[in-house]
Amino acid sequence: MRLRVSCQDRIGLAREILEVLEKHEININAIDAASEGFVYLQIPAPTFEQLQELMPMLRRIPNVTDVRTVPYMPSEREHYAMEALLRALPDPIFSLDLKANFSMVNDSTLAVFGAAAEAVLEQPAANFIQGFSFVRWLGCEDVLPQATTVTISGNQYLAEILPIYLPDEEGTKILAGAMVQLKSPARVGKQFNALREQRSGFDTLIADSERMAALIFEAQRMAQLEAPLLILGETGTGKEQLARACHEASLRQDKAFVVINCASLPDEVAESELFGLASSPGEVVKRGVIEQANGGTVFLDEVADMSPQLQVKLLRLIQDGCFRRVGDDTEITVDLRIVCASQKDLSELCQKGAFREDLYYRINVLNLQLPPLRERKADIIPLAELFLEHYSEQLGSPLRQLSAACRDFIRNYAWPGNVRQLKNAIFRAVSMADERGELTPEQLRLPAWSENFGYFDQEFEGTLDEAVKQFESSLLRRLYPAYPSTRQLARKLGVSHTAIANKLREYRIGKQRSTK
Repeated sequence: MRLRVSCQDRIGLAREILEVLEKHEININAIDAASEGFVYLQIPAPTFEQLQELMPMLRRIPNVTDVRTVPYMPSEREHYAMEALLRALPDPIFSLDLKANFSMVNDSTLAVFGAAAEAVLEQPAANFIQGFSFVRWLGCEDVLPQATTVTISGNQYLAEILPIYLPDEEGTKILAGAMVQLKSPARVGKQFNALREQRSGFDTLIADSERMAALIFEAQRMAQLEAPLLILGETGTGKEQLARACHEASLRQDKAFVVINCASLPDEVAESELFGLASSPGEVVKRGVIEQANGGTVFLDEVADMSPQLQVKLLRLIQDGCFRRVGDDTEITVDLRIVCASQKDLSELCQKGAFREDLYYRINVLNLQLPPLRERKADIIPLAELFLEHYSEQLGSPLRQLSAACRDFIRNYAWPGNVRQLKNAIFRAVSMADERGELTPEQLRLPAWSENFGYFDQEFEGTLDEAVKQFESSLLRRLYPAYPSTRQLARKLGVSHTAIANKLREYRIGKQRSTK
């Protein structure tokens, strides 16, 4: 039975309560006086006659205002609430005392250890967990939280280790042990994916570098505007992701975001794919993606590769907000925001006549220049760790870390393929790595690259003459189909046709005479 004694605090009150219980020869299983104004007692269930006599005597104690039975004591409720919480959690959680022995474990921990509670409690953590010395950590002068990988029965887990400090009477912290939570690679991956699904807009972009943070700040302001937006940047810098973030942060976020890759659209079907097709005036065969995206955002990737005919129709769409389906004279009005992207210099293409100058000024009302990855070095490690967690979960692979050498290597690599190249390199490393816990630079298998000379063979062995011959052979094989005669090829390369003929013969390039 549990009793709650309501009272006003005074010296000697608890002693008088205990004397009443002693007089009735009632033992006390537990006492809880943590709540101000209340004393809780847990006693063996008395008889009805004992209870009728006990309650009035307790109420007659000075400063006691009421006595009644309650279903539980506060400490019991907290204990069982914590126990229920720990039992429900899918992650293994346990506590350690100052000797690094188990003092509490939940069911998930026992499942990971493959042992009963009796075989685990009060046993050293080192009997079950390898890869981290809890004894040494608890013996440090300043015990700080830790996050590290540990091994249990040959399987890796991410361990989050927190010291438990209790305050003494003077408010000084006293170390009392530690709480540890384990996460399997699969569990980390699921939580990561859930987080990614909930995040949207600019929250999905990593911007630890000053250059990227400034760009995101500018993009957030432009996202709210309705004017056309041009996003420029090298291949693989994340132009589509930035465009999607702008859409999700705009007033059109509930409408469609349609991606059109202008470089992949064949000229013969591009116009009908974009603007739709009619067999005759008023007879619609197919609605184009522009019409389907009404109310939303259209992202035109690699707009520099758009054909001259499509450039004219796009110009009119931006100017007037209307277009015509192929084979139809009916004007269709749509409400769209146009976002374009290009890795090419559109102003230079305009000077060469390869892109309409009037269209360039129409799509370049607002513009953002995405920096290459080599100019945002502070983002490289966070991006790599993000991809590492993602692909470890996707491939069902143990969660790995980047070695110190790997971190230094990727931080200083030029990344000509930018974020896309980094993402692909991490995927390749995770999919091909063995069971070691850290990734090395060799596992990334990145080709050597120089900003002045591009890619080069880091493993090349041989003489300079052999390297020159290899380059000559490769160059001539690429040029020969476009300049299939020795005189044409000689003029292209600025050498005599005799020299070219000898080179073609030496490298066996061109039409070979059959021998019978």
